Formats: sequence, structure tokens, C-alpha cells
Amino acid sequence: MTAIQFEQDNPAILLVDDQEDILLFLNSLLQSQYRIHTAYDGKEACEILKSKGIHLVISDVMMPEMDGFELCDWMKSHAELSHIPLILLTAKDTMQSKIEGLKIGADAYIEKPFSAEHLKVQIENLLKNRTQLQAFYTKSPLAHLSADAGQKASEPFLEDIKSIIFDNLDNPDLDVVFLAGKMHVSRPTLYRKIKTFFHLSPNEMIHLLRLNKAAELIAEDRYRFSEIAEMVGYHSLGQFGRNFSKQFNMTPSEFLDKIRRNR
Repeated sequence: MTAIQFEQDNPAILLVDDQEDILLFLNSLLQSQYRIHTAYDGKEACEILKSKGIHLVISDVMMPEMDGFELCDWMKSHAELSHIPLILLTAKDTMQSKIEGLKIGADAYIEKPFSAEHLKVQIENLLKNRTQLQAFYTKSPLAHLSADAGQKASEPFLEDIKSIIFDNLDNPDLDVVFLAGKMHVSRPTLYRKIKTFFHLSPNEMIHLLRLNKAAELIAEDRYRFSEIAEMVGYHSLGQFGRNFSKQFNMTPSEFLDKIRRNR
């Protein structure tokens, strides 16, 4: 697999259609807001998804080689890609076709001819929802305990990562190499999955989940801060306090006071 390419500007959208005029139209419609990649069938799309940091896919259903349903099924069956939102475009105006697309994991199903404004709003909403979920996970001390967040992010790959990190918080070898080995994936695959979902590197996610666990322990109100710092892998209480404050915009003491007030 080639090196994963990530840029820091607009989200990247992959357009998949065997009709060049449709690709040109979609490109002209979206290029001012997004970075655009194009593919003429599902197989070509697969290769792009393996090497590019794609944030959303828009695919036609009827294509040679690999159609939109098959592409969707392939994406959702690969843990490192299953989180990417996918919009299916089709001229098949039947309820059964819509049901089939949604059952295999498509996030939206739009009939041709479609309203350009409708498509743009669908894209914006899917990306906005993803951004809101990212913000919730990274700025809420107890996000990892939220049932709602768990349902929204019900992805075995990410849940496995979290379990491995939580089980090894006091392990000095807990880093991206250790995590990729436990997940049985390459470091580029691990990086792409975590980066596109959380906008974090694997090491940053390890750091975040250390602090999430610390917040959970603080909320129990049973341990001293020095004990909690050591339990989650910090050897310096000062560093723990600084990192907690930077991540959640409150000190451990302020968080504990908030927990006590809400009881």
C-alpha cells in the first residue's frame, strides 16, 4: 500500500461514476468547497481509498466492474474504511433499490436527476455530524462512557483500539507500534483510520484516552490526583495536570468540583 496522503485544508470527496459528464458536473459543483478525487468504477475507487485520506464518497449505483452497491459493501467490510460516509446516486426509482442501498450501509440515497442544492446539503450534514462527533470525543472528559456516542460511533475497529489502549494505560511500550501490532494492521492503515475519524494521530488518541480514563477515575472520587496520574501512565503530576487542562479546558480539581456539584 502506498503512503497515505493527508492535507490540512478542505475535506476530500471521492466521486465515482462511469459517465464523464456526471463527474465533470459534480466536480464543478463541489470543487470550490472540497478537494475532489474521481474514479470511473468501484475498482478504481477502491485503489484511491487505500491510498488517499478520503472524508466522503459519492458513487453512482450502475457501473461496470464494480457497482455502487458492491463498492459500499466493500467499504463497510473493511474496518479501516467503514467510517467514511457514502452517498449513492441512482436512476433506479424503486423502494427496493433504496432499501438495498441503506441495508448495506449507505448513509444517503439520492435519485437522478437530483437537486444540486439537496446533494450539497446532504454532504454538509454528513461532514458536520462527523465533525460534531469528533469534537464531542476530544473535548468531553467522559465521552467514552456516553451511550449515545457509543451508538453513533459503533465501529468495531475503533472500539477495539479503545479497549487495547484502556487495557495498557500503565504499559510504557504503549505507542503507535504497539497499537498497530495489537490491531494486526499496518501503521499507515491505523493512522488513516484514526486521522479521518478523530483528526488525531494514533499517539494523540492514546494521549486523549489516557485523559478520558483519568476523568473517569476522578469522577469516582476515590483516589488522589497523584494516584490517578500514575494509574493512567503519567510519571509527573504536573504534566498530568497541564495536559488535562489543555485537553478539557479545566483543571482536574475544577472537573472534580463540577462532578461533586452535579451529584
